[in-house]
Amino acid sequence: MNLVAGVGCSLGCPPDELRTLIEATLPAGELVALATVDRRAHEPCMLAAAEHFGVPLHTHTAAALAQVDVPTPSAVVARHVGTPSVAEAAALLSGTRLLVPKTRSEHATCAVAECPE
Repeated sequence: MNLVAGVGCSLGCPPDELRTLIEATLPAGELVALATVDRRAHEPCMLAAAEHFGVPLHTHTAAALAQVDVPTPSAVVARHVGTPSVAEAAALLSGTRLLVPKTRSEHATCAVAECPE
């Protein structure tokens, strides 16, 4: 099964923290992409994770992410980013069906969706 990991992070999130969270969150399958909000596209942890896993980083606007119905929206994320979800919404916009809901570490979030073949 092909997988896309939707990821969010605080500014300055350590690259190892995001990579470890992704690894801990992934179910069995092949990771084919990471997805996040466009304003985090150049964060060092995002770029390092995409390079580490050898996958592209897909980005979505906050407005597009805000239109996605997710199981665990966050008022804090909505205040800071302009959308109540980054990880779950990005996973769903780049994939089809949410397999793993939002999982958090201190500075990052990750959710996993099935990705079309």
